[in-house]
Amino acid sequence: MDNEFVDVDNTNDDELFEHYRFVVDRGQGLLRIDKFLMDRIENASRTKIQAAATQGNIVVNDQPVKSSYKVKPGDIIRIMMEEPVREIELIAQDIPLDIEYEDEELIVVNKPAGMVVHPAYGNYTGTLVNALIFHLNKSIPEGTEPHPGPFLVHRIDKDTSGLMIAAKNEVAQRNLQSQFSKHSIDRVYNALVWSDFEEEEGTITGNIARSKADRKVFTVYDDPEIGKHAVTHYKVIERFGYVTMVECRLETGRTHQIRVHMRHTGHPLFNDETYGGNQILRGTTFSKYKQFVQNCFKICPRQALHARTLGFDHPTTGNRMVFERPLPEDMQLLTEKWRHYAIHKSFDDLET
Repeated sequence: MDNEFVDVDNTNDDELFEHYRFVVDRGQGLLRIDKFLMDRIENASRTKIQAAATQGNIVVNDQPVKSSYKVKPGDIIRIMMEEPVREIELIAQDIPLDIEYEDEELIVVNKPAGMVVHPAYGNYTGTLVNALIFHLNKSIPEGTEPHPGPFLVHRIDKDTSGLMIAAKNEVAQRNLQSQFSKHSIDRVYNALVWSDFEEEEGTITGNIARSKADRKVFTVYDDPEIGKHAVTHYKVIERFGYVTMVECRLETGRTHQIRVHMRHTGHPLFNDETYGGNQILRGTTFSKYKQFVQNCFKICPRQALHARTLGFDHPTTGNRMVFERPLPEDMQLLTEKWRHYAIHKSFDDLET
């Protein structure tokens, strides 16, 4: 059907950036949007435009549309992409990469906490993309065309560590993005969160959108008309009394999803400044305990969240590929410190 809107579960649609914007002229006759855009965007093929529509990145009057949508006078058309508009030329930087796997189609890396994934305002250098550009071009002879990649498939927060995948060509990127949209990607995180859980496992469901009070953070809304559907499955791994190590398995991939869902249920991530986890939320009034927690904050000076498992079907062979990375040193030390505290303290006779 023409003029049919498409509901796409884009893995990062809360962080899309506007690359093009068109207002359809009053005299414009009905025309398929892929043809309309081909005539107006340099080097845009119908294949690329159709792929963008499939990913939900072509928006008309604030609604994603299919490539068969027919534009009409007054329509406001926006092309949204996961990468920000490049205000400056991206540069290659020789930044060490912890590569888990690599072939001609893709690369899987273990991103350290503190590294921004892609350049944006205030972070044009020192990002994972800068490092990947250098890596992909270091074996290309001088005088030849540079590698067109990397092509991002998803992102993880600056202060989250763990596994990420990037494609080396647009075909692989589209295939992997489709797997994200269909929820066939396995993404498992470990998180240290405040407080204990009554149950051993559960599921958190709640629409996520930017906070009306502070656009820099996200929140859960009960109104089904606000935000994007989000589902997080969790399981208790180890209990330490005042904090708990949990495994979080993402069904959807909204911005800050685990951090927002855990805060919403009363379990902010340990030392998550954005969502209140950098305060002492559980424990005693004893000064020694307060000093203990402050020392823990210093050991892991970021939200205690690690992308441990990443599983997907290879875009060319179709083989299932699963990668695992254990907790990084800061979260290992943090866990050991809480484990030692839990063993040697009796929580029953302490004020909570």
